Amino acid sequence: MSKTTTTIHQNSSGSPVFRRLSFALLLCLMGWGPAWMTPHCHAADIREATTIRIASIFALSGPAAEAHVPSVIGVRWAVDRLNSEGGILGLPLTLIELDNRGTPIGSKIAADEAVKADVTAIIGPAWSSHSMIVAKVAQANGIPMISNISTNPDVTRIGDCIFRVCYNDLFQGRVMAKFARKEVGAKRVLILRDLTSDYSIGLTKTFQASFQKLGGRVSGIIDYRGRQPSFRGMADAIRKAAPDAVFLPGHDDSGAIIEEMARNRLKVVVLGGDGWDINSFFLQGGDQLQQGYYATHWNEAIDSVPSKAFFNRYKGLTPFLAPAALSYDAVYLLADAIQRAGSTRRAAIRESLAATRDFQGVTGTLSFNRYRDPVKSVVIMKISNGKPSYFKQITPSLDEISENIQSGTTGP
Repeated sequence: MSKTTTTIHQNSSGSPVFRRLSFALLLCLMGWGPAWMTPHCHAADIREATTIRIASIFALSGPAAEAHVPSVIGVRWAVDRLNSEGGILGLPLTLIELDNRGTPIGSKIAADEAVKADVTAIIGPAWSSHSMIVAKVAQANGIPMISNISTNPDVTRIGDCIFRVCYNDLFQGRVMAKFARKEVGAKRVLILRDLTSDYSIGLTKTFQASFQKLGGRVSGIIDYRGRQPSFRGMADAIRKAAPDAVFLPGHDDSGAIIEEMARNRLKVVVLGGDGWDINSFFLQGGDQLQQGYYATHWNEAIDSVPSKAFFNRYKGLTPFLAPAALSYDAVYLLADAIQRAGSTRRAAIRESLAATRDFQGVTGTLSFNRYRDPVKSVVIMKISNGKPSYFKQITPSLDEISENIQSGTTGP
């Protein structure tokens, strides 16, 4: 079976307009377009009753579009493969791609369009600030939603229809604090916080509390705004604080800050979260970092059957990053839930998702706790002279896994 993809963009008035995907053309020109990419169907195809309609909500335009390319591609890979294998319950999948333009208001418009399209489920968004908007709409309409890489804990707290396939910031922050204290040997850490990012604010809070609990000292927090035009002066403030390490929980803005640090010949270990695992982080200046570490969700070095199969299947395509593996897992998790439920009813799928135990995904084995957050491993990447490489994998103990599934708490 061949897949059908519809892409919905918004015009300046907020009304949906349907057109061939210029974003897809851009991907092809940049070498990111899969060979199977086909023309998209018309609006009428959305109401076709013989398919399972899935909405994919990411930034196809706007400032976040480049960062979201892996997430978009991972969903497409999974839908295409499922359809080539006969679909789900004998029904093909129709993928409806909705552009949130990289903004909260765009996310609300996209979520409303998903409701109008009568979709079975929503995959995405990527950024937590977008997911919290979409999640409210999905919950109000009883639509199961699976985010691939929104790590803010509040996302799944919105309601029982909201899931994610990534670990959350409570776990990530504690892992990075322990890593900074025990393995980097840092006693004093300076934190750089993006005030415009729910992700950065939440991860800062968890890291700070955990690092101090481990006997470390946070020498200060420097606030900035992710899209500010310049980071001049920040290197001087870092040098004055004299930290053993800097914790920088951002996205591609982190690369621009690192570039400013390199320009001022500031040598310090810099630690980041999973927001670094995007091409634009390195293009913005992350490739100038001499020594650093960051958390992520998957790397091709992971030695598991699903991971190696995924790598061998798509290794000739790009961008080959963790968000793509996570969105691939999100679609296959949904397929698994529908198959187990034996139904395309949203309520049945939600119940099936919530009961998930030991799902074997590309990014690891997944079981949900009571907050619908997965309990899984953290991958630590090392950057040396601007080049990232696999460093280690941190896995919760069996006791922690059992406790977390029951209680919904997370921690290393």
